[in-house]
Amino acid sequence: MSAEALEKIEHAVQHLDLNELDTAKRVIEREHKQREKEARKQAQAEMKAVAEKYGVSLHEIVAGQTKSSGGSKGKVPPKYCHPEDPDKTWTGRGRRPHWVQNWLDAGGDLEDLRI
Repeated sequence: MSAEALEKIEHAVQHLDLNELDTAKRVIEREHKQREKEARKQAQAEMKAVAEKYGVSLHEIVAGQTKSSGGSKGKVPPKYCHPEDPDKTWTGRGRRPHWVQNWLDAGGDLEDLRI
């Protein structure tokens, strides 16, 4: 929209009474919602076309999976072991267990705990 067109709209709005402004606001909001809805539909159609081109569904893309992925990949083996209690292990994923954090706080090296 040009600056001239915006100036015309601004000038017209300045001469509206409060009721007319409320009506204009509702009309603009309705038009805005409609255009957003149309833009979402267009984007969805384009994404669906791209997904079909690659042989996957939109659901698979949104879920971050492909047809070939079979869900869980199984349990991850531990990488670290407590120096005194071999039953305490850690895979290296997620939050550090207290025993690992205590080891590091005491000046220990994580590599010393590696299995």
